[in-house]
Amino acid sequence: MAGNIISLSERGLISVGGSDALKFLQDLVTADMEGLAIGQAAYAGLLTPPGKILYDFFIAREEQGYLIDCVAEQRDELIKRLNFYKLRAKLDIRPDERQTAAALDEPVEGAVRDPRSADMGWRLYGAGVAGDNAVAYHRRRILHGLAEGGHDFRSGELFPHEANFDQIGALSFSKGCFVGQEVVSRIEHRGTARSRILPCRIEGALPAKGAAVEAGSKIIGSVCSGLEDRVLALLRLDRLEEARDGNVPLMAGASRLFPKKPGWARYSVPAFE
Repeated sequence: MAGNIISLSERGLISVGGSDALKFLQDLVTADMEGLAIGQAAYAGLLTPPGKILYDFFIAREEQGYLIDCVAEQRDELIKRLNFYKLRAKLDIRPDERQTAAALDEPVEGAVRDPRSADMGWRLYGAGVAGDNAVAYHRRRILHGLAEGGHDFRSGELFPHEANFDQIGALSFSKGCFVGQEVVSRIEHRGTARSRILPCRIEGALPAKGAAVEAGSKIIGSVCSGLEDRVLALLRLDRLEEARDGNVPLMAGASRLFPKKPGWARYSVPAFE
C-alpha cells in the first residue's frame, strides 16, 4: 500500500463543524455543497467580491462535518477569512493536524475520490500518513491540465474560469449566491472567458515559471508550473487560434510549446500537433 501513497506535506487541513456548517459553506464557496455525501469531496474556491480566486481547496464531507484541504501556507489566513464570514453562525472552525496524501492508481481504505478528474485517483486524510514525495502527483496533474493555487496562480490573480473551475465541477451556477457569484455568472453567460490554463508539451528546456508565451511578436500568455517536458500555461484561446491559422509557433524563450485540450474540457483548443 505504501508504494501507492504519495505524501502531500504541502497541504494543510481545516475542520469545519457545527449545525450551520452546510449553510455556511453553501453560501460562501463556489461549488455546490448540498449533494455532498459522507465520503465524498468537492473542489471549490473562496473568491474576492470582484470574483477572483482568493483560495482554492478540496472540501471532504465527514461524519462530524467538513474537512478543508488547502495549501498549507494559506491555512491560517483561510481560517481567519472563514471566521470573518462566520458572524453568529453555529460553527467550529479549527486547524486539523491530520496529514494529506494521494493515491493515484489504487483506492485506499478511507480515501475519497479526487472530484476534478478520475485520472487523479483518491485523496487520503490521516495521522502519520507516509509515502513517496509529491513529484509523481504534480506530474500527473500537469499532464491532465489541473492547476492548483500556490503552484500555478497566486491569491487574487485569476478568475475561476481561467483556472477551469467551470469545467471540473468547482463552480455552480444553479445553487444561488456566493461571494463573487455575480461577476463569474456574468463571465459564464456572456462567454467572455478568453484565457485558460492548458497543459502543454515542451520542446527544449523547461521554461521558468512566469515566462511569457509569445506567438511571433505577441505575448499571448505565461508559463505556470512544469516538470520535465510538460508545463501548464495560461493562454489566450483567441490568440492560439490566430497562431495556429498563421502557422506561428508558440515560444517561451527558446522553448516551443504545444498546447493540448484536456480530456475534461468542453471548450475548443486549436490543435498544434
